[in-house]
Amino acid sequence: MAFDYFYGDQADLFSFYRIPKLLFTDPRFRNLSTESKTLYGILLDRMSLSARNGWRDEDGRVYIIFTVEEIRESLSCGNKKAISLLDELENKVNLIERKRQGLGKPNLIYVKNFCSVDFPVERHFLKCQNDTSGNVKTTPTEVSKAHCNNTDINDTEMIDTDSFLSSDWEGWETDELQDRASYERYFRQQFNMEFLLRQYPYEEDVLNEMLNLVVDTVCSKRKTIRIASDDKPLEVVKSVFMKLDREHISFVLDSMKENTTLVRNMKQYLLAALYNAPMTINSHYSSLVQHHMATGQI
Repeated sequence: MAFDYFYGDQADLFSFYRIPKLLFTDPRFRNLSTESKTLYGILLDRMSLSARNGWRDEDGRVYIIFTVEEIRESLSCGNKKAISLLDELENKVNLIERKRQGLGKPNLIYVKNFCSVDFPVERHFLKCQNDTSGNVKTTPTEVSKAHCNNTDINDTEMIDTDSFLSSDWEGWETDELQDRASYERYFRQQFNMEFLLRQYPYEEDVLNEMLNLVVDTVCSKRKTIRIASDDKPLEVVKSVFMKLDREHISFVLDSMKENTTLVRNMKQYLLAALYNAPMTINSHYSSLVQHHMATGQI
């Protein structure tokens, strides 16, 4: 089978599973097989879908349903191998927890959160280096007008200002402020802020506002965060924000430039745009593929 080469920005048209670098760099996971690390990335991908669909137990914990058959199909492996990989993730490193439902129903799978307070490697995760590509990627410019305003904000003139940015810091102790500093370092690396500031030299204020907004959100003491007139559970918003990267920030920034609607509440606009970026960016790339196919570029 002969495959073609990549041209221009075509490499950006794919969707990717995210496997935390910590699984490859931390000694605690050194004996974890590559297949189980890959499976963990697939389970993380399903977690975001479960969170959006509201799959939570009575304690508010997000769970997924991912059967052995689905694992076999995803990894092209046998039944014994699929079961072995689940056992490895659960019993060897405690990265997942399975809960039996009985009566022939599939198990519920809880994917353990690297950023939870009780997880022993949280601080290392926040401080670890993240891979950043040395290749300069130019954000595609064929952004349709209809897509650029796709931030799930129907009313950009709303005046409800979420006060968590100012009130949540009262009474914070030194350890909590140190945690916030760790999150800020993590997101600076995740967003590759130095590259973004070079790519958008006249947007420094907006970039810093987005960085501070993301850090303030994940460190908030509130139980819910207002996103486009809808109160989302903090842990759901936090899980989305922890996956944001440089491409998402570039996407939001470029979409803002194309937006012709008056925005009176910039913080709420940015919150919604950042929260929806992982979903809308995939729609954007799909539209690009269709555009290239229609014009004979693919």
